[in-house]
Amino acid sequence: MNAIDNSKIQDHDISLDQLLDFLAGTKNSPLVFHYDGRPVNPGYHVTEVKAGEFAALDCGANPEAWREVFIQLWDIEEDDRTHMPAGKFYAIIRKVTEHVKLDGSARLTFEVSDGMRPMQLYCAAMPVLRGGTVHVELAPRPASCKPRDRWLAEETRRAETCCGPTNRKNACCA
Repeated sequence: MNAIDNSKIQDHDISLDQLLDFLAGTKNSPLVFHYDGRPVNPGYHVTEVKAGEFAALDCGANPEAWREVFIQLWDIEEDDRTHMPAGKFYAIIRKVTEHVKLDGSARLTFEVSDGMRPMQLYCAAMPVLRGGTVHVELAPRPASCKPRDRWLAEETRRAETCCGPTNRKNACCA
């Protein structure tokens, strides 16, 4: 059975390799994740890193396959801790790779909870170095109808091809 490859990183996602490549050059900088309009607490922990390989059937009966890496953050206040240095986060992920095969090109998903509220899923934007601190914005990972998303992407591609700057006089742009 031929499955649709959903491993391509979407515009609102980054891969594990993209995150680690950025962090490699900022190892002494504090790493601050932001979600729900606020930064994580300085005492946050990386409580779990896991790799998943998924096979599914979407709502259009299309078989799909993809890989995903999940990083679980426990967002707690603890003593007088400061935000984790990027190098420590980097070292944690590298330590995991000694025991778990992580696909660096896989979609990256963060699971975040404060230990009281249910865990929520987030995708990460590219990190930004601002004021000596690495900031990573986490956005809620939305549900979607994949057949509809593929159809919309194809329609957009067709419109751009048909009505691009050199094709303005085409019949499809009239």
